[in-house]
Amino acid sequence: MDELEQLVVTEESRDDREEIIAQLMSEYSDGILHLVYTYVKNRATAEDLTQEIFIKSYEKLSQFNQQSSIKTWVYRIASNHCKDYLKSWHYRKIVLNEKFLDYIPSKSKHIDEEIIAKDEENCLSNAVMALPVKYREVVFLHYYEELSLAEINKVTTVNINTLKTRLKRAKELLKDKMTEEV
Repeated sequence: MDELEQLVVTEESRDDREEIIAQLMSEYSDGILHLVYTYVKNRATAEDLTQEIFIKSYEKLSQFNQQSSIKTWVYRIASNHCKDYLKSWHYRKIVLNEKFLDYIPSKSKHIDEEIIAKDEENCLSNAVMALPVKYREVVFLHYYEELSLAEINKVTTVNINTLKTRLKRAKELLKDKMTEEV
């Protein structure tokens, strides 16, 4: 059990809860934001939902029962919150058309290599974002967040064999998409 999980177990006061949430936000905010973005494909909406997720985590902190890691627990809250949002009236009635791609510049000294790398990264990012949510979610959690299939199972409550199938199918779809663009 890490220090954060130990703090959650022994939390006694409001100050302790605020310290715990501050640590959760510090450790997981970027990952949660990226996960949320894979669902909604809109930067501003993803930021708003991420804030709501940490508020929900704060409110439900006493319900953390250590059946999983604190990271898995927060990611599950995020996943469920995003799914609820996608089912909401607000989402269904608003057209999302803003595209957001983070670009992390490479350390390459050659401009040509950097441009090619950026183009390949954008192609891959676009291909991942074009996947259906069920594939996008497992790709993000497995490759970006480096969660094991068992941890993804706890986050999504999807059977591990189903997750394996989705991951395999997502790779096939990405491979097809990437070879089309070449």
